Amino acid sequence: MYNFLLPKEFVTSVFEITPEKLMELGIKGIITDLDNTLIEWDRPDATNEIILWLQLMQEAGIRVIIASNNNQERVKHFAEPLGIPFIARARKPLGAAYYAAMKELRLNSSEVVMVGDQLLTDIMGANRLKLYTILVRPVAESDGFVTRFNRFVERRVFNLLKRKGIKTWEEQQ
Repeated sequence: MYNFLLPKEFVTSVFEITPEKLMELGIKGIITDLDNTLIEWDRPDATNEIILWLQLMQEAGIRVIIASNNNQERVKHFAEPLGIPFIARARKPLGAAYYAAMKELRLNSSEVVMVGDQLLTDIMGANRLKLYTILVRPVAESDGFVTRFNRFVERRVFNLLKRKGIKTWEEQQ
């Protein structure tokens, strides 16, 4: 069961994910979560740093799509000005959004990475489809209502991983 929850990598921010690193892995596309992965869940617009990171990926030929469980208005407001395709109300960890994202990117599962901040949605869903997974430390200390339950479960998983000697970004503080 925990294998579905274990990402391939833990990073403290998306800025540790570089085009060079992705190309070494054979990755040509990124499916990314939005809230608390790219920006805080209550921030409406992209930061300058995120805009530059997205441009860096685009210049390297790495395609990006946002798959968020948040509503259409929220995700569209963020993604449309940046020209990034998106899937709102993705219902992660269910597989439909991941399949739709891969179709949009015109890539197969071995060429795609899922970047997200939640084990129970982003990582579990992507692992079931055998995508490369990267768990990012949440960019905000606070969460929306639904996410708080997920964080409770994540803490239990992190404690189990710690007991098994698996280092997460929790130990990199």
